[in-house]
Amino acid sequence: MMPVRALAARALARIALGGESLREVSAHSVGKIAAARDRALFTALLNEGSRWWLRFDPALDDLLKQPLRERQPEVHALLVLGLVQREVMGIAEHAVVASSVEAVRALQRPRFAGLVNAVLRRWLRERVERLRTLDAVPQTQHAFPSWLIDAVGRDWPDLSAAVLAASNRVVPPMLRVNRRRQTREGLQARLAQTGVASAPHPWLEDALMLDRNRDITVLPGFVEGYFSVQDGAAQIAADLLSPASGMRVLDACAAPGGKTCHLLERSDLYLLAVEREASRAEHIRENQRRLGLPATVCIGDATVPASWWDGKAFDRILLDAPCSASGVIRRHPDIKLHRRERDLEALVAVQHQMLEALWPLLAPGGTLLYATCSILHAENREVVQAFMAAHSDAGIERRVLPAGHSAGPGWQLLPGEAGLDGMYYARLGKRGG
Repeated sequence: MMPVRALAARALARIALGGESLREVSAHSVGKIAAARDRALFTALLNEGSRWWLRFDPALDDLLKQPLRERQPEVHALLVLGLVQREVMGIAEHAVVASSVEAVRALQRPRFAGLVNAVLRRWLRERVERLRTLDAVPQTQHAFPSWLIDAVGRDWPDLSAAVLAASNRVVPPMLRVNRRRQTREGLQARLAQTGVASAPHPWLEDALMLDRNRDITVLPGFVEGYFSVQDGAAQIAADLLSPASGMRVLDACAAPGGKTCHLLERSDLYLLAVEREASRAEHIRENQRRLGLPATVCIGDATVPASWWDGKAFDRILLDAPCSASGVIRRHPDIKLHRRERDLEALVAVQHQMLEALWPLLAPGGTLLYATCSILHAENREVVQAFMAAHSDAGIERRVLPAGHSAGPGWQLLPGEAGLDGMYYARLGKRGG
């Protein structure tokens, strides 16, 4: 089998230089690695390589006489990984150099072995001054694109440094206990019996926080559907929507189905989960089957309800709108590589369209929960404020959470607050009836 670092360099080049998704590339590649230890290293290399690419990719410009990004993308990615292993992952200098030279040969680029050795050794000799240079520029200091640094600074001027730092922090997965099949205490005890330490979240009823990153699929209870992986910020949606048994509920942008399933774990509902892409809709069904939950999954466009709605009003609507995902970068670091400032205009337009299209589907006295995993005002409070200004029958149902910030008509969690991802929520109640 090809060495792990060679596989990781090939995969990272596809992500950082080819524009492919970290999640998809990782899922496609990690199954080919037999040993659990090698799979863990591969996953760490891909995640940290993506997280710190914008710091160490520019650092190579001054270390190479001729750029390698276009003509030898895998060798370029291997060099970035070499710097990441030393400066972020703390791997010993000799191991970084030796394994990188081995990897470039495994990539069938033996003529670059001398260059890889020379570049890494030069970095190690000059690292203190070179790190100081990287720290002097915000983009390379934080490994964030300049447009996003500016946007966070405008929207959260007093908290921007904390937001950027939290977004670069590695965090273990959080579990959501399926209360139809297990109690949180029972799952915690079962995990402890196999040496897996966890702790309940202080104010989220179904959340268990793991002590470190682990392969979730091999934990006791996963196959039986006792739990799912879901950050606590996303688990808040079920608390804020709070449907009663018997209600008609719509999850308008449902994939991969985490919030859909959480709602069904809480109450007996008629729940319609709508998803535009057939492949993503199948993920919802897979989650339902494993967790033993009923729901109607429909392939449809949330901006065009006429193509799938039966005309019966919903008591609750969850609109987890497409967004920049700027609040979940700590779990999906490739967002920093793929999201562009120009994307915001189109995303905001879709957010407005969805609110307008779905509001007529809500029964008088019902609640629509607008949610994004963004931390930018343009996608959150400004969207909701504009909607409310245009709809006299829309009122805010305010809910203060134990962490976060009031943000216009809604509530904003920033990355790292209460150990959670960044999420925005606004509860809109429909007057009349």
